Amino acid sequence: MTRLFAPYQLGHLGLSNRIVMAPMTRSRAIGNVANDLMASYYAQRASAGLLITEGTSPSPNGLGYSRIPGIFTTEQTEGWKKVTDAVHAKAGKIFLQLMHTGRVGHPANLPKGGRILGPSVVKLETTKMWVDGQGLLDIPAAAPMTPEDIEDAIAEFIQAAVNAIDAGFDGVEVHAANGYLINQFLNGHTNRRKDEYGGDIENRARFLLEVVAGIADAIGPEKVGVRISPHGTFNELVPDADEDALYMYVAAQLGYSGIAYLHVNDQGVKGEPFAPVKKLRALFKNTVIVAGGYDATKAEAVLQENEADLVAFARTFLSNPDLVERFKNRLPLNQPKYDLFYTPGPEGYVDYPVFEDVQIIA
Repeated sequence: MTRLFAPYQLGHLGLSNRIVMAPMTRSRAIGNVANDLMASYYAQRASAGLLITEGTSPSPNGLGYSRIPGIFTTEQTEGWKKVTDAVHAKAGKIFLQLMHTGRVGHPANLPKGGRILGPSVVKLETTKMWVDGQGLLDIPAAAPMTPEDIEDAIAEFIQAAVNAIDAGFDGVEVHAANGYLINQFLNGHTNRRKDEYGGDIENRARFLLEVVAGIADAIGPEKVGVRISPHGTFNELVPDADEDALYMYVAAQLGYSGIAYLHVNDQGVKGEPFAPVKKLRALFKNTVIVAGGYDATKAEAVLQENEADLVAFARTFLSNPDLVERFKNRLPLNQPKYDLFYTPGPEGYVDYPVFEDVQIIA
């Protein structure tokens, strides 16, 4: 394997390898503020070419899950400085993922004054939401966003990106995947609006493109990435008949914007409906990251075939802080502790062992 460990130039950043730590919710941000424990977690994994943080809310309205971080207050921005300082001290590179949960949330997880919002009133039917002290609860229908709510949300994304740069991040990733707010605008099942933000593909993509344009103007397009999940069904999304056309349009428009990368969550590796990565890559000329159940062998093949420039790993990085070295030396991997993914505290978070004193397989 050679390309996986080769250096790569991502816009203004020189990456030490082509291995990316994918964004993963870990629910350790007590009070929605990044902390010392989180700094240790990311620093442990700083050997990745690029780290992308867990989804971080730009708004009080986007904190739908328990114990997820925000970056819309001074305290939150200061908390994230602990993380970026720890990662940079180990020569790592790190982007902050901006994630507004939209309709996927419970009011009891929001701070005072927060509201569960979405593009339209489309209730989640089977998905439950954990609330500390109350357990799994039904998710109420989100309030439909007014034009003023949309304008406010765009401004919140932009200010959050500015805060991220102030906190020392090398850039931000806009989360437009997995059924959260921006994806809710893209998807025809969750977006039933009749105004300029709903209907045809250009209108459904408008919210994403306005968020990205505003952030790029504020911090520079070379510091911006976007994550998408074509054909994804997470959080009760229903793929549209014009799904491929929508994402071709999105890829082309993002390409014109000059942002650093497009991060495609491709479930095809796991045998589920696959994203049209080759078609997207033809339209988006800058860096393409793929994620979705890859192992080292499949990742190397994707890079060798020039189908992507970087490959992101999630659960394998979660349970193997030294994943780069394990891949490079073909060492066995720790298995994830699934029951501890979202629990508070260090167990199942910063206590995964690194591999030592093991004979390398020839």
